[in-house]
Amino acid sequence: MAPAAPLSTIGFDADDTLWHNEQFFRLTEDRFTLLLADHAEAGHLAERLLAAERRNLALYGFGIKGFTLSMIETALEVTGGRVPTRVIGEILDAGRDMLRHPVETLPGVEATLQALAGRFRLVMITKGDLFDQERKLAQSGLGELFDAIEIVSDKGRETYERIFARHGDGAERAMMVGNSLKSDVIPALEAGSWAVHVPHELTWALEHADPPRAAARFHRLDRLDELLPLLDRLTAA
Repeated sequence: MAPAAPLSTIGFDADDTLWHNEQFFRLTEDRFTLLLADHAEAGHLAERLLAAERRNLALYGFGIKGFTLSMIETALEVTGGRVPTRVIGEILDAGRDMLRHPVETLPGVEATLQALAGRFRLVMITKGDLFDQERKLAQSGLGELFDAIEIVSDKGRETYERIFARHGDGAERAMMVGNSLKSDVIPALEAGSWAVHVPHELTWALEHADPPRAAARFHRLDRLDELLPLLDRLTAA
């Protein structure tokens, strides 16, 4: 199907689209499970932690600091408030370790961005803690390839309408690329953009959603470097 308007702007999610992220949360959750092994079975603890994260999103937002506070809250819950201070200290240490972890970009990311820079306006659109996202961007070495950086508290239809109007020619002439159907794909389609889902092997439970298979502007790719031939097809149509 031929695009309704020329594509001029491409937005990219960051965590688990440009660089690894969720794997560090999983490793830390494993560490947390061991710390509370005498107080809760692993599956039950995971359910309680996810429930705490869900409750706290509106207060703490997305990111490591909110995750750390949710672990502390869960530890207090499952121990009836009797969690040892040593365990609280270990949870805080685990959070700090996550904030210091080196950034590892995903395969094909840098080459793909380099090929697209100058051909399209490139905008990184990521949610999470401002300091941590700025740290990861700086360590990734990818910053100079983007025309704009947007670190937002959440992603909805209005987010994409606003960002693509500010940094491009509007949502209808933009594309969003990311690993989350819930945050990167569905709201971008609702805004009128193209949306490309590049699944990551690990995706947080709160980012799961059903794929919008009937949407004409929806595409799914196995790897980010498959974006180049897709764009060639779309722009040639």
